[in-house]
Amino acid sequence: MPENTKRKKVLVLEDEPVISRILTRTLASEGLDVDSVENGQMAQERIATGKHYDLFLFDIRTPVINGMQVYRYIEEHRPEATSKVMFMTGDCLNAATSQFLEKTKRPALEKPFTPAELLEKVHKDFFPELSPA
Repeated sequence: MPENTKRKKVLVLEDEPVISRILTRTLASEGLDVDSVENGQMAQERIATGKHYDLFLFDIRTPVINGMQVYRYIEEHRPEATSKVMFMTGDCLNAATSQFLEKTKRPALEKPFTPAELLEKVHKDFFPELSPA
């Protein structure tokens, strides 16, 4: 398969099963290959394998290891991949979360958001080639 037709791979870190299913279904509907994990430790383990991902979609507040800690792991172990991270959070009013997002300068979606808002952000910031004409 030529490089430009390879399916883009996404790692979703979301601990709420219903939200995870919606994210997976929405992204897959765009032809993306989605791996979904429910806690940061599982995300970190996937990243540690060296598997290539084109987008990391991380909820900030997750069990075991949170999305911020997984981002720091990427900074340390796969710094070239930090530009592929987008965050989701319902915790933008928390000072630590706000400071973290400001420091990383990574795209973020504030929960709740719609599938259309997710796709708009993914198209705009990561995969403009997938945008509808």
